[in-house]
Amino acid sequence: MREEEYLQCMHFNCIRSPEGALHNQSVAIVLAVDDAQRQAVEASGRGALAIAWHERPDEPLAILRNPEFYVHNKEERCARQLGTTHPHHPYAEIIYRAGNWLVGGDLQVLRRIKYDDGLDAYRLTPRELRREFHKRGADAVFVFQLRNPIHNGHALLMTSCREDLLRRGYRNPVLLVHQIGGRVKADDVPLRERILQNQEVIAEGILDPDSTMLGIFPSPMMYAGPTEVQWHAKARMNAGCQFYIVGRDPAGVKHPEGDRDMYDPWHGKKVLLSAPGLERLEILPFRVAAYDKQIGKMAFFDPARADDFLFISGTKMRAYAARGESPPDGFMGAKAWKVLQDYYARKREGSESG
Repeated sequence: MREEEYLQCMHFNCIRSPEGALHNQSVAIVLAVDDAQRQAVEASGRGALAIAWHERPDEPLAILRNPEFYVHNKEERCARQLGTTHPHHPYAEIIYRAGNWLVGGDLQVLRRIKYDDGLDAYRLTPRELRREFHKRGADAVFVFQLRNPIHNGHALLMTSCREDLLRRGYRNPVLLVHQIGGRVKADDVPLRERILQNQEVIAEGILDPDSTMLGIFPSPMMYAGPTEVQWHAKARMNAGCQFYIVGRDPAGVKHPEGDRDMYDPWHGKKVLLSAPGLERLEILPFRVAAYDKQIGKMAFFDPARADDFLFISGTKMRAYAARGESPPDGFMGAKAWKVLQDYYARKREGSESG
């Protein structure tokens, strides 16, 4: 982004196209550079810089021409994008470590990133996703984004949403399970294990293999709450999704100074219902699922018999796996759970041998 676009994004959560149309853009797409990098570009006199992935610095991915450098006001960026300037917010830490300048310009993309990690087939572009939806004959596409493994409560919600769409007259609603593929917190389950676990959920028939697509959304998690949720929604709308499942505290995080939510857990959903530029995306109602001790499986929570339900958070789920224990039967498919158990067993062995 050039500075004009950056300021529009920071202050309005929208950017104006050359034709005058407003587009929702709640997250700034920026490249931070340090003093030495800026000076090197300016001293070269070439009026362009090559952009490469840090893993392969000798393989340029794009050329940024006519670069415009402007001050990276890190505290203001954190305040406006994250709603906090706390230095230990997980994404604020990244912003504060970044360079003192932002650079925008005319971007010429040379090639896409290939991670060569066995998962590139899941990293589809918006155009490729639209093509796949068409190939499957989808007359509706609904998406569920997550950065965690899938438990049977998630599956119950997704299956229920598909049934609702069928009742509304859609003949072939397709579900896109979209895992966050960029940077996440250190205690989150790694992407490879999440994809393997999701594959087992589909293979076990917990999610219908014929109407479910598994994909990777390569954006990092910024943990920016309702601001980031708009970015997530826009990206899926651009990929051809008409429906978006939004639950409690999407893109949220615990406050660095206590066991409380950084953002109101329901503001993400409320913001999406009124966000400008996202009107083509319908937000599907989210029903809370928990483990029903009376029937021994995940079910939608009934407040009239609240004592019958057990809430198993992501933190508690990871704790079960880290200790080599199993959750109650019916919480997650057996093969899907084994993926997590095996991952944490390897992690324990590595820490013990270290």
